Amino acid sequence: MFDSMRMTTLGVLLASAGAAIAPTAHGQSDEHSVARQWNEITLESIRGDFARPVVHARNLFHISAAMWDAWSCYETGPTPWLFGEDELTARDLDVDRRTAISYAAYRILVHRFADSPGFEELGPEYDALMIELGHDPAYTETVGDDPAAIGNRIAAAYIAFGEQDNANERNDYANQWYRPVNLPIYPEEPGNLLERPNRWQPIGFEEFIDQSGNVIEGGVPPFLGPEWGGVTPFGLRPEQRTTSHRDGRDWSFYLDPGSPPLIGTDRELEYLDGFEQVLVWSSHLDAGDDVLWDVSPNRIGNAELPTDPADFDGFYDYLGGGDASQGYETNPVTGEPFPQQFVPRGDYTRVLAEFWADGPDSETPPGHWFTILNDVMDHPEFDRRIGGVGEVLGELEYDVKAYLAMGGCMHDAAITAWGVKGWYDYVRPVSVVRWMAENGQRSDPKLPNYHPRGLRIIPGLVEVVTEETTAPGERHEHLAGAGNANVGKIAAFCWRGPDFINDPEIDTAGCGWTLAESWWPYQRPTFVTPNFAGYVSGHSTFSRAAAELMTLMTGSEYFPGGLGEYLARRGQFLVFEDGPSVDVRLQWVSYRDASDQCSLSRIWGGIHPPADDLPGRLMGLVIGPQAWDLAVQLYEGGGGGCAEDINGDGVVNAADLGSLIGNWGCTGPDCVADVNQDGIVNSADLGLVIGAWNQDC
Repeated sequence: MFDSMRMTTLGVLLASAGAAIAPTAHGQSDEHSVARQWNEITLESIRGDFARPVVHARNLFHISAAMWDAWSCYETGPTPWLFGEDELTARDLDVDRRTAISYAAYRILVHRFADSPGFEELGPEYDALMIELGHDPAYTETVGDDPAAIGNRIAAAYIAFGEQDNANERNDYANQWYRPVNLPIYPEEPGNLLERPNRWQPIGFEEFIDQSGNVIEGGVPPFLGPEWGGVTPFGLRPEQRTTSHRDGRDWSFYLDPGSPPLIGTDRELEYLDGFEQVLVWSSHLDAGDDVLWDVSPNRIGNAELPTDPADFDGFYDYLGGGDASQGYETNPVTGEPFPQQFVPRGDYTRVLAEFWADGPDSETPPGHWFTILNDVMDHPEFDRRIGGVGEVLGELEYDVKAYLAMGGCMHDAAITAWGVKGWYDYVRPVSVVRWMAENGQRSDPKLPNYHPRGLRIIPGLVEVVTEETTAPGERHEHLAGAGNANVGKIAAFCWRGPDFINDPEIDTAGCGWTLAESWWPYQRPTFVTPNFAGYVSGHSTFSRAAAELMTLMTGSEYFPGGLGEYLARRGQFLVFEDGPSVDVRLQWVSYRDASDQCSLSRIWGGIHPPADDLPGRLMGLVIGPQAWDLAVQLYEGGGGGCAEDINGDGVVNAADLGSLIGNWGCTGPDCVADVNQDGIVNSADLGLVIGAWNQDC
């Protein structure tokens, strides 16, 4: 889908998610650094794998950190994240660094993606890139000072680390103790008997196809990553971690945002209104509704996030759609005015929903932000200066530093968002909207089908089906059912769903009166909703954290030239149905504007209520700057204090694991890294070091 699309910034083509792999086979520019080439092939590997955002955030981080370690271990000063060695002497510093980076990245990629559905195609491309770079993929030596051996040792350290970081990689990241409390919903059947409406509900399919286009066997995909809050982070701090107890287990998660609105609490009305807002915004997905919006930065962007939950409701336009954007009077970089861009609201909302959904051929949200980072670094007005100040760095040095920071940021965002998802186990709109519709209407006890936990009647949007409204020529005529069987049920004016799309190349579902018990999110019928809990929004957390990081990394909150832009061409972009009906340009002045649009896209897409959104954005405000602070500390060197401080730098961190693994297999009383003092340095010692990770010692 995205291969034919491009993001443009001030007229410069920037690949939004296109394939860019080996230099010869795929036309990769020789001007790109070796780190960039391995990052591009990692992104392509993610597109060919199962859509697992947490797993791929971790993959992107570990590969990025390994490249950083390969670069930094050759000089005194910078601190490697995991692997470090003393007194390495380079024969040719640039060549040796590039070699070590390539072997480290190559080995981790082969290990992590060996079981990927795309490996048959991509495995040979890994080899092809190695050969193109002048390396032997079959060289596996780990002993000695040859840079290839060093790269292999770095990869071995990360592979060993991945066995012990609580991701359960050895068992393909399977859940160890989480169990859903609700029976599945089957969206092809109307209604939903949701027994526990505050908790996540699996979705059953005849055939489930994930966002990368892979068929998942079993019919009911499990919750992805509910225990991810226990994975070893990058920049998250021990005082930010909460440990709670449920079902006989301890659950770890960071930056606890507090409970979402729940049925049976004093926030029940917020729960009901929030999920119904998703249904209301579904009415905005029709390009033929004659509503035109100026979607340029004149109107959209420059929104100030509320930090008090009491102000969350006022941030959104409940009926009309959108947020409290202030827009910009002029381009803050150039001082020039922005041209207006009036397009049908239904085109804008659908493009927004599909662009930020990252699928099909998904690189997932963390990969999407790596792609945006690469696009920004390609811009001719971009200078590779750390924080936007100081000397211009060489491409390789800047790339490995930028990837380390972005990788750590995305990894921490995954740990934070999914830790909260696993603990609060919150329900999704497709479950709640149908459940509320099954309950009835809550506006008037005197009207048919009243239930205090039903849908609120909103004339023209949510109504009760009556004999009068089903009369010939009336708006609900087609909903009458045999013998007026549907009289008394709830109808919604919304996106009509996949039953109205026979051929997505030419058909559009549009909006119309539909029984709310059969409401569909704006998604493919073989996907419907991601297979994990809603609260908090991963898209909101990833995107805001990345936006804050890029603001700090580049020294500016604005895209180069003050405008990032993505062109979705008429009739060529949408995948779920035909469209858009006109060219639509998604435009962002700042990285935060892009993040905000991403967050809103999930409400229009039917994936999140507002309650999932802003808490995720606010968590991102913390995650991004902390990841940047730690990255800068590693660039410059530094440390802190704990008992298993193997390398003596004053802090238990990844560098200790590198020192320990460098002494792997040592036996006898002189093994300085024998943490448990059993006479051998092995994985038991590794587990003890990780157990002390980030502790306040």
